[in-house]
Amino acid sequence: MGTFIIEGGHQLSGEITPQGAKNEALQILCAVLLTSETVTINNIPNIVDVNKLIALLEDLGVKIQKKAKGSYSFKADDINLDYLQSDQFKKDGRGLRGSIMLVGPLLARFGKGYIPKPGGDKIGRRRLDTHFEGFIKLGAKFRYNKEEYFYGVEAKKLKGTYMLLDEASVTGTANILMAAVLAEGKTTIYNAACEPYLQQLCKMLNRMGAKISGVGSNLLEIEGVESLGGTDHRMLPDMIEIGSWIGLAAMTKSELTIKNVSWDDLGQIPTVFRKLGITVERKGDDVFIPKHINGYEIQNFIDGSILTIADAPWPGLTPDLLSIILVVATQAKGEVLIHQKMFESRLFFVDKLIDMGAKIILCDPHRATVIGHDFKSTLKATTMVSPDIRAGVSLLIAALSAKGTSTIHNIEQIDRGYEDIETRLQAIGAKITRV
Repeated sequence: MGTFIIEGGHQLSGEITPQGAKNEALQILCAVLLTSETVTINNIPNIVDVNKLIALLEDLGVKIQKKAKGSYSFKADDINLDYLQSDQFKKDGRGLRGSIMLVGPLLARFGKGYIPKPGGDKIGRRRLDTHFEGFIKLGAKFRYNKEEYFYGVEAKKLKGTYMLLDEASVTGTANILMAAVLAEGKTTIYNAACEPYLQQLCKMLNRMGAKISGVGSNLLEIEGVESLGGTDHRMLPDMIEIGSWIGLAAMTKSELTIKNVSWDDLGQIPTVFRKLGITVERKGDDVFIPKHINGYEIQNFIDGSILTIADAPWPGLTPDLLSIILVVATQAKGEVLIHQKMFESRLFFVDKLIDMGAKIILCDPHRATVIGHDFKSTLKATTMVSPDIRAGVSLLIAALSAKGTSTIHNIEQIDRGYEDIETRLQAIGAKITRV
């Protein structure tokens, strides 16, 4: 189990460039299975979860070539479908939640897709019903082996249809969309997710020859085509990492420039940080955070009541940033209620912040009230264990702002979502060491 040793209390300065978006990568990489032609993808982050998926694709028979840092070509012209029934696949697929999105492309192109019950973050249940209900509506037959927790769908030819999704699931929408592009006839997906990363998938598929309209809305219409061709694609920067660095700058009273953020794809993120009193400036396509020497003050609602920040499907605030916002609020002036609506158990890391001296009331598994210190007392260094990717980085930000030397164990969780994080933080002045 890896460990970070962090000496907190230092101001940082300089520029930091966000990695490619993890959540986009997991969709885009699965889409290479939809064609026998070459697909080149740029700005792929070098992180554990993405590398696991690339390894899965290679085991499936996809020919993969590394072109440059973060740039790979994929050619899925000789897929080994027998691998899908192997014990190795059942083991490897279980370790990555994003592996579920292999099913749609495999079903569309080869008539069958299988997956073991995926693992990943320990952040509560995330149902797969939306995915499989969509495949069934497209004409697939579903089977589930309870003993092995192994899912399967099969169809000779998928048929386009109308469907109203029970939830605006990002991975569910992506999976059904990838199945529908090669289905016979027209498919309409209502209550579709419309996150920028899903829009990226739609644009990539359209360049490959798909016919998808309504991109960016919650109503997608797909005219099925016989086959898709190759393309080149560049992934967006990771908006969760951008939000993490905004929070880090504020908590450490640092002046930071976050480079090439694709500002127009950030949605509510700058607005929410501004509600916490943080100055977020746009400079071209960069985010500039000045030193908050006098701290930052949380706004109230216009009627004077306490601010509530909650997650919601896009264009609402991404749930992946709520833990960052909660940590940043611990040093703000004022109070805020953090409401985690979309997932379970994501607030259970607050006990570690309370141990550091934060004033937080965990109201229930989904809500926490934070009373900010206004920097009148700093957080205190402690020893912690990272429970998942986002909580791990939130605790890292807390440690970088705290007085003294903190230790964070189980940093493999952080590595699943953040590329070479200690080197990039060291470059802007952070005192962090991996042991």
